[in-house]
Amino acid sequence: MPKVFFTQPDGSEVVVDGQPGDSVMRTAVRNGVRGIVGQCGGALSCATCHVFVAEDEYDRYAPVSSDEDEMLDCAATDREPTSRLSCQLQLTAGTDVHVTVPPEQL
Repeated sequence: MPKVFFTQPDGSEVVVDGQPGDSVMRTAVRNGVRGIVGQCGGALSCATCHVFVAEDEYDRYAPVSSDEDEMLDCAATDREPTSRLSCQLQLTAGTDVHVTVPPEQL
């Protein structure tokens, strides 16, 4: 079972068990992780699940789509080179994920 490590803006870390095939966003919302809103439910029509992926894990995922790229431009916190929408990050068996939650989502 993959684990998702959420580093909060204050530096604290929340670790939750995820299910392969679920998104990082759904895992966060299901487990009440502070700072991940997921307002659109994963429909790629908001940026309230913005995260910064650990640099050494960023290339594990498919490239940012043009729709995701547009949404990241609307994020409340400025995007960084490893910014992703966590609704677009799918969990896989045996692979842990480390993300940092930005200070603002709305």
